[in-house]
Amino acid sequence: MSRLVHVGQVVVDVLLRLPELPGPGGDVLATDSRIAVGGGLTVLSTAVRQGLPAAYAGMHGTGPMADLAREALRGAGAELLQPRYPGEDTGFTVVMVESDGERTFATSVGAEGELGPAELARLALRPDDFVYVSGLCLVQPRNGPALAEWLSTVDVPVIVDPGPLVADIPADVLDPVLARADWWSCNESEGILLTGEAEPAAALAARTGGVIVRMGPEGCVLAADGEVRWIPGYPVKAFGSSGDVHVGAFAAALAAGESPEASVARANAVAALTLTRHGAAPAAEEVDAFLAAQH
Repeated sequence: MSRLVHVGQVVVDVLLRLPELPGPGGDVLATDSRIAVGGGLTVLSTAVRQGLPAAYAGMHGTGPMADLAREALRGAGAELLQPRYPGEDTGFTVVMVESDGERTFATSVGAEGELGPAELARLALRPDDFVYVSGLCLVQPRNGPALAEWLSTVDVPVIVDPGPLVADIPADVLDPVLARADWWSCNESEGILLTGEAEPAAALAARTGGVIVRMGPEGCVLAADGEVRWIPGYPVKAFGSSGDVHVGAFAAALAAGESPEASVARANAVAALTLTRHGAAPAAEEVDAFLAAQH
């Protein structure tokens, strides 16, 4: 059976809700805070909730952050494919959420930054697996070059989400990963950063496989098979960010045999439902009911 195999990073999020970001040297009182596991966990848990088994092939360390990460991965139903990395804890990200929902991140890298050639070599992919790669791992000095080389040997579909650090990915990593990706999923600002084009989908499609440019709740631009199409979304009142949810849901639909258009449309619905709540993405049954109500 297919799996979504994540070779990126699962880290711990320290989330602070702020009225606004402080200026240089300033301070601000948070209106709410929590500690939760993030990074690639959202992609994996969404895939599982949409019916696609998931596995974490990134590194995890020893220490309290690593314990939290492993507990969350197991709770989400994700298989762990790597042993503990000795002597270093899993890293964490401080997530600052402003009152309008805008998010700002600062990350401290830990054991998840130690995915090298030897660690990748021990992975045994199944013929019907899907590999997921995030930009956060591509900017790491050890992970990035190792992944760029390893992906050239992989013969299963590869889905890449470059994330907001796309401009920081070294060219000798970015170029081969772009060329290898079967699917490249990014938001509009990331696409513009990468291409310099106001409408980046077609420019990206000339350098990679199929392209999804996420435009928020309004929908996505899909560039595939020589065509650029608009796949409408479901505008909702947003409580958070849905990029990782969209990628996980897209992978699950694609693995289930849906067309790229239908997979993006379903991912749009999953993302929209997720934006209306705090917490996990909806289960497949809830998405089915939501889509049925739209017709």
